[in-house]
Amino acid sequence: MRIARRAQRIEPFYVMEVAKAASALAREVAHTDRPVIFLNIGEPDFTAPPLVQQAAERCIQQGQTQYTQALGTDALRQAISGWYAQRFGVQVPARRIVVTAGASAALHLACLALIEQGDEVLMPDPSYPCNRHFVSAAEGTAVLVPTTAEERFQLSAAKVQAAWGPNTRGVLLASPSNPTGTSIDPAELRRIHEVVRARGGITLIDEIYLGLSHDEAYGQSALAISDDIISINSFSKYFNMTGWRLGWLVVPEALVDVVERLAQNLFICASTVSQQAALACFEPESLALYEQRRAEFKARRDFFIPALNALGLTVPVMPDGAFYAWADCRSACAKLGLKDSWDFAHAALHQAHVAITPGRDFGTFETAHFVRFSTANSMAELQAAIERLKAWLKP
Repeated sequence: MRIARRAQRIEPFYVMEVAKAASALAREVAHTDRPVIFLNIGEPDFTAPPLVQQAAERCIQQGQTQYTQALGTDALRQAISGWYAQRFGVQVPARRIVVTAGASAALHLACLALIEQGDEVLMPDPSYPCNRHFVSAAEGTAVLVPTTAEERFQLSAAKVQAAWGPNTRGVLLASPSNPTGTSIDPAELRRIHEVVRARGGITLIDEIYLGLSHDEAYGQSALAISDDIISINSFSKYFNMTGWRLGWLVVPEALVDVVERLAQNLFICASTVSQQAALACFEPESLALYEQRRAEFKARRDFFIPALNALGLTVPVMPDGAFYAWADCRSACAKLGLKDSWDFAHAALHQAHVAITPGRDFGTFETAHFVRFSTANSMAELQAAIERLKAWLKP
């Protein structure tokens, strides 16, 4: 059977490959005194709040399960618009919001609408691997631009300008970022967008972790900068609705009809039940609970990052959002006689029973020296993981 070239260009998602190995080991040691602690997948341990669950139940019981319009229900689009105004002080008209089947569908639609065969899209190295694969699936090419800790592992206007070539279509950024948990300084983001706009390019930004910002200096939406910035967002992270597969896209008004046509043909609509349930995310009771959970994520970060540093797994930039730790494991590899983060992650899994993600998923520039920890776990699990790693690394 002949496989399409576009499919062959998509690399394995190594996060999930490691997850399979971790799950297999977990079954073997489930009944021992050292079950596997999963710090490898970026999924909140919290689930949807009670009001959201109850709204979903009512929707099903009342038979409100037919298709919605491709752009999403008017009520949900209005609710998202209101959240931008209340949380970030940004006016985003509901007519520019497209509700999608997760942030993945949002990015897929944006790439299909804007990227032609041969177009190049600049992205920071490291960055979330699926983002570059969406570019590839749209017949474009992701160009990874190396970044450093001094740059918070984010692109700068100077680097965008230097990397811009004849085939460059624009930039795809993430703030806060997976895997680093770092955000772009709003002033620098404005400069990046000025460089892009001056060249007739597009600025796409993944803001799915924006609700989980821990620093007011960074916790601002790029939509405050310009109406022609395209933002991808999700109900998965801050709103704790991962398996509900619901996200949204904010586009300039000129793109709404284009994205709607694509969505009608590719997805019909996002899950009706998920859309109805998500309305309850914006109830005061739910928002108060989300803020309590955000504070808990910050407390976990404040414990876990210093603990990793004390073990020699240095986190060069304190994450200002999300729930990740991007740790340099070179010193530990040298001590243990391991080659790189791939070997380190597998050794941590089998010897300490702690599942983490090696850096190879996230780029090529120095990522072999880094591992990603997810801190979307209870404080007790994080403390236990540190104790196991300490016992392993400091015999």
